[in-house]
Amino acid sequence: MITQTRVLLLFLLLLIFAVPECRPVCVDAVSDTEAVLGNAMKLICVSCMKREEINAETKVSWYYTGKDLERQQIFLYDDGPQMLEGPWKGRLLWNGSKDLQDLSISIAQVRTNDSGLYECVVHRQFSFNLYRPSMEKQVRINLVVKEKASPDPTAWYSEIMMYVLLVFLTFWLLVEMVYCYRKISKSDEQTQDSAY
Repeated sequence: MITQTRVLLLFLLLLIFAVPECRPVCVDAVSDTEAVLGNAMKLICVSCMKREEINAETKVSWYYTGKDLERQQIFLYDDGPQMLEGPWKGRLLWNGSKDLQDLSISIAQVRTNDSGLYECVVHRQFSFNLYRPSMEKQVRINLVVKEKASPDPTAWYSEIMMYVLLVFLTFWLLVEMVYCYRKISKSDEQTQDSAY
């Protein structure tokens, strides 16, 4: 009982002093570039900040450039999401995070004419006492709208691997059964021989 208590105490001390504190991590993610007609589509825009950069004024502008090569602002985040007038009104939804590292939007009910270039422009104004640096980041997404989703090769590969693994494990089980049967038979023969 005493050794179990000591082991538990050592384990707890190891957890407290040896394991670093866990913090959320921000990872720049790449947006999908293929949307399915009639479905929702998330346009991913991530702008990670360091811990000391958390106090920042963030403004996000989303732009769309279609076949006519005319760039138009479709969404604005400035102290909150703001819907802009135009053909996008009511179809764009803010899908970003509270800490304003994920600055994504979603298009509800994608249409054929939604194909084109989307730009997420992030402008941050930081506050470090008297010093107020700023940064700007652009993320470009060339979106193509299709009637049906393209087949996902990952699902196909995983299904093939599942069947290969199933055949291998079945064969291994058969070999183990034959081995055990022979061992038991040999043991029974030895037992019968020693009985005589």
